[in-house]
Amino acid sequence: MKSTVENLDPARLKLTVEVPYEELKPSLDAAYTSIGSQIQVPGFRRGHVPQQVIDQRVGRASVIQEAVNNKLNDFYREALNESGRVPMAQPEVEVTELPNLTGAQGGQLVFTAEVVVRPEIELPELDGLEITVDPVAITDEDVETELENLRARFGSLKAVTRKAKTGDFVTIDLTAVIDGEEVDSASGVSYEIGKGNMLTGLDTALRGLKAEESATFTTTLAGGEHEGEEAEVTVTASAVKERELPEADDDFAQMASEFDTIDELREDLRDQVAARKAGDQAIAARDGLLDVLREKVVFDVPEVLVDQEVSAHLKAEGKEDDDPHAAEIRDDITTGVRDQIILDVLAEQTEVNVSQDELIDFLIQTAQQYGMEPAQFMQGAQQANQIPAFVSEIARNKSLALALRQVSVKDTDGTDVDLTEFIGSDERDAQQVVSEVERVPSPADADLAGSASAASSASAASAASAASAE
Repeated sequence: MKSTVENLDPARLKLTVEVPYEELKPSLDAAYTSIGSQIQVPGFRRGHVPQQVIDQRVGRASVIQEAVNNKLNDFYREALNESGRVPMAQPEVEVTELPNLTGAQGGQLVFTAEVVVRPEIELPELDGLEITVDPVAITDEDVETELENLRARFGSLKAVTRKAKTGDFVTIDLTAVIDGEEVDSASGVSYEIGKGNMLTGLDTALRGLKAEESATFTTTLAGGEHEGEEAEVTVTASAVKERELPEADDDFAQMASEFDTIDELREDLRDQVAARKAGDQAIAARDGLLDVLREKVVFDVPEVLVDQEVSAHLKAEGKEDDDPHAAEIRDDITTGVRDQIILDVLAEQTEVNVSQDELIDFLIQTAQQYGMEPAQFMQGAQQANQIPAFVSEIARNKSLALALRQVSVKDTDGTDVDLTEFIGSDERDAQQVVSEVERVPSPADADLAGSASAASSASAASAASAASAE
């Protein structure tokens, strides 16, 4: 096979592939065998029809078509691998020459394939890069905030007759009217004044209301058929309640935790704040590294990839490709595609591997986010051929963690930041490999492994049967 590469632009190339008859012959022979087993010719047993007879009865063109269809993808992939480029979309293939349709067997297969490929980019050297993050600082106020949140979890609500204020819980009824016509309503909704997570202007309208009093305000609807439209909303507070918090004393510490005193509980809360802020610091370092890569790696994102992502996003929202929302999301999607390309290259350079356990953990977490059973979600992901995309997503995330091992991370005070707890280390990885290699299984281990394997297979078979039954 011979292939030539023509770069149409930095992210699109044209492959011209020439396959001599000799290389296509095994596929032609297989096609003759397949077709010969499907036809009945007087004087010949099924499956033993000579090729020249098949040419006469069925036509050599049909044989060549089957042979080419069976091998074209393999020839394309081989040519693409030789080019050293990474495809980003399905190719546009055109067959320009086929083996001899008549006369002596021979000739060649020639086809072209135009394909969008990943732009060739060069990442900066990671050694010597410095990422700056904010230092971890835990204040007494942070601890008290945690304590207040914990007290709130154990608090109780008590009805009041006074006017509602920030922090109160109100049970409300809502009615939205546009041009004198009621377009939406809700009743019995519980809402904490000050949260600001419903309608703009709702907090202001509720402050000062007593139970069974109403107020009307103008706002922009946040959902439903009239999302984005301005409406007059009437809110009625059917009940106003305030939250009573337990005293922050030793009794509360014993009720809400494993500690005997409030001082011990406060110390534990301080540790929790420190751990959370250290995690935030690690996230800031990761985002900082990505920002550096974005700044230093400049390239044009293939428009066709952005178009595909925009179209998929709109389709998921039930919108057409020409919807005005396309223009609103295009910049964000372009940034997302750019990040994917950068991180895919980074994953290759850092030699990221994704284990089966990591994939399963990711699928379970994703299923929980969608409120689905993990098994159901995994089955749907397989049917939709989404598993490779999930593996790529895991690899991208891991690539940043591995890359952070190679850069210098300091806080704004100039102090080195140790992220080993979050990103691991090469030394830990090496020790883990050594310990796994050095561990020699005993006969008991072998029996346990065999039992576990059999149980696992049985469970998988049961799950498959249940899925088929459904």
